[in-house]
Amino acid sequence: MTTIRPITANDIPELLALVEQYWLFEDIAGFERASVTGQLQRLCGDPRLGAGWIAHNGRQPAGYLLAVYVFSLEHLGLTAEIDEFFVLPSCRGRGVGAQLLQMAEAEFARTGCTNVSLQLGRGNEAAHEFYRRNGYADRAGFELLDKDLPRGEP
Repeated sequence: MTTIRPITANDIPELLALVEQYWLFEDIAGFERASVTGQLQRLCGDPRLGAGWIAHNGRQPAGYLLAVYVFSLEHLGLTAEIDEFFVLPSCRGRGVGAQLLQMAEAEFARTGCTNVSLQLGRGNEAAHEFYRRNGYADRAGFELLDKDLPRGEP
C-alpha cells in the first residue's frame, strides 16, 4: 500500500537517498550530502519557500516531489514550480507518481497558486507522456534559459 504525506525535517535522511538517485538519473552534477541536507532543512523550515511530499510503499520510500513557490505577475499571483519529482524505477507504473502529483496539485490550489510549471529533460519521453496524461502541455513559444550565479549565504 502506498502512503503519501508532506515532508518534515525527520524525512531528510530518506530524502537524501532518493535525491541522490534522482540526480544520478537526470545526470545532475554536484550532489553534496551536507549542502543538500542544508537546503532540505531550509525548505522544511519555511513553508513560504515551497512544499514537499514523500511516498512510501509499506515502510520503504518510493518517491518524492518538491515544489517551490514563486510570485508571478504574468500568472496574477503565486505559482508553484515542481523542482524535483522522482519515483524509484521499481515503483513506477503503480500510480505512485500520479498520487504524488495529485496531492501536490491539491495543496497548490489550497495555497492559492494560479499555475504550476516544471522543467523536463528533452529526452525523457516517459515523463513527457506521464505529464501529458495528467493535463500538462508544452508552453508554445517559450524556452527555458538559466544562468548560475555566485553562491553566497542565504
